[in-house]
Amino acid sequence: MNILVTLSDKVKETFLTPEIIQRIEETGNVRWISGNYPDFTEEALREHIKGIDICITGWGIPKFSARVLENADRLKLVAHTAGSVANLVSDELYEKGVHVVSANKVFAESVAESVIAYLLSALRDIPYYVNDMKQGGWKSGDYYNRGLLDQSIGLVGFGEIPRYLAPMLKPFRVKLKAFDEYVDAQTMAEYGVEKAELDELFASCPIISVHLPRTDETYHMIGKRLLEMIQDGGILINTARGSVIDEKALVEELKKNRIKAVLDVFEEEPLSDQSPLRRLYNALLIPHMAGPTVDRRKYSTMAVLDDIDNFINNRPLVHEISAIRASRMTR
Repeated sequence: MNILVTLSDKVKETFLTPEIIQRIEETGNVRWISGNYPDFTEEALREHIKGIDICITGWGIPKFSARVLENADRLKLVAHTAGSVANLVSDELYEKGVHVVSANKVFAESVAESVIAYLLSALRDIPYYVNDMKQGGWKSGDYYNRGLLDQSIGLVGFGEIPRYLAPMLKPFRVKLKAFDEYVDAQTMAEYGVEKAELDELFASCPIISVHLPRTDETYHMIGKRLLEMIQDGGILINTARGSVIDEKALVEELKKNRIKAVLDVFEEEPLSDQSPLRRLYNALLIPHMAGPTVDRRKYSTMAVLDDIDNFINNRPLVHEISAIRASRMTR
C-alpha cells in the first residue's frame, strides 16, 4: 500500500509518537508531507495524491474535491486523525467508492469528560472560590454551592458525545432528557435517556448541555426565546460550536444574573478582548479546549491506524463515517 501522510508540523507534535511513526512506516510505502497548512493547497493535495492508496489526514487539510480526485487513481481510504470530516469529504469522494474513517469517537469521549469537569466547576463555583482564597478570602455565612447528584440534565443533540456522556453521568444518578430530530426514543432509552422536544428540555431541565454540529440548520438554534426559558439558577454548557447559540442574546440573558453559562466555544475565535462575555462573572470561559486533551491525541491516530489495519486485512471498519453522517457533522 502507498500511504500519504498529510499532517502539519504542529499537528505531528501531539498526534504522532515515535512508536506511531514506526507503525505507519511498517504499514506500507509512506510519503510524508511536512510544513504548515497555509502552504498546503488543493493543488498540492492533487499533486501528491497520485498513486496513493491510503491518505492519513489531520486538521486543515484541503477538501477532496472533484479536481483533487482527478489525480486519485488508486485512492481507497481516507483516515482522518481529527473528528468531523465535513470540510474534508465531497460527494465525489464517496461516489468514487473511497472509504472514510475518523477519530470522532476518541474526540467525543474526551469532550464528554470535559462536560463533567465544567459542570462540577460551575455547580460548586470553583473558579470563584479559588480566586477568592488567593485574595485572602474565606467562605461567608451566606455562601452557596451545589452538587451534581440527582440533577436533571437536558442534552441538545444526541450524537457521539452524549452517548459517552450518559454512562459517565450514571454514578451521579442524574435524570437525562435529550432532543435530537435524527435519533429515535428507543435508541435514547438504551442509554437511560428520555426523548423530549426542545421547549420541554429548556423548561424542565435546570442544566442544559449543547451537543449539536455547526450546520446551516443549527445556526442560532438556541436564541432569546429558549434562553429565557432556562430556570433561575440554571446552567448552560456549550462544548459544541459557538454559532449554535445566539451569543448576543446569551449576553443579554447573562446580564440578568439569573443563570450561568460555561462556554468552551464562541461565534468568533479567538474571542475578542472586547467581548462582553469576558466581563460577566456568571460566564465561565474556556478557550476551545474540551477535547481531545493533548494526552489523548495519540489515541486518535492509533484509532485510525487500527482501521487502516482492518481495511488492509478485509475486516469491518470500526470508525467509518458514511456520507449521510458526514453531511450532519460540523462544517
